[in-house]
Amino acid sequence: MKLAHVQLFEDFGTRSLAVHAVMVLAFVNAVLAGLFIQGEIGLISFVALLNFTAGLWVSHSIHSLGNVSSDDEYDGILNELLDRDTSTDTDTDTSGSGFDTGRFGRLLALIAAVTAVSLLTSAQVLEGAVLPIAIVAVGAIAVVTAIIGFLIAVGASYDESQQRWADRIDANAEADGGEIDN
Repeated sequence: MKLAHVQLFEDFGTRSLAVHAVMVLAFVNAVLAGLFIQGEIGLISFVALLNFTAGLWVSHSIHSLGNVSSDDEYDGILNELLDRDTSTDTDTDTSGSGFDTGRFGRLLALIAAVTAVSLLTSAQVLEGAVLPIAIVAVGAIAVVTAIIGFLIAVGASYDESQQRWADRIDANAEADGGEIDN
């Protein structure tokens, strides 16, 4: 049975956009709950929403690892939001050469911003023995997400390199008369 609203999520870019929207909503609500709701309810809400956001972030990062090697046209959430077409740039040698520093740099900046806001809010909300635990937990999530982001960037670079070599071999075979010796 095919349902229209389920078919929308077949595309990785649509799923990624939806997960990012939920992450932003949960993170903003965690910060607001931590800063403006007093007492145990505010504390529990802050911790629960921050944990939910962290779980989504790590899960989506791992899910993104599987998308790197697919033939999907997804090229990051910013390009998905801005509807930039990067498929026209793939014919030049300079566009796909080397490590994807742009994607990795954006991810590191995002990790730094989210970690800073999380730590500052944690320092305001948490006290006693719970604060060091929160600092270690937030730091661990930041490190795990950075590692996964690095793996995504390296995987994308490796796949692009493999594709360039395959294209070069095919071009040389056509120039030599179409025969490939095994």
